Amino acid sequence: MLLGRVVGTLVATRKEPSLEGLKFLVLRQLDINGKEVSGYRVAADAVGAGLGEVVLYATGSSARMTKVTDKRPCDGVIMAIVDMLEVDGVVTYNKAEVG
Repeated sequence: MLLGRVVGTLVATRKEPSLEGLKFLVLRQLDINGKEVSGYRVAADAVGAGLGEVVLYATGSSARMTKVTDKRPCDGVIMAIVDMLEVDGVVTYNKAEVG
């Protein structure tokens, strides 16, 4: 599982029929302290995430293990919206405090 921030949306009007109904978001990978690291990822959204939110996502074969992505050709899925992240007793992210 990886941390990411939703930075955009991907729209594809023509796609493999099994992908119909999926919402695709563009993520920027984050380190454990919430700092952006190199690279972007497109992921199917299984939880209704929105622009700017910090999310938990999975890649590879694990991405096909949600109800939304089961038996679909996905290798990235957003599976949780992060409310709070605490590392070594320090809160590094709290959604309630984000402006």
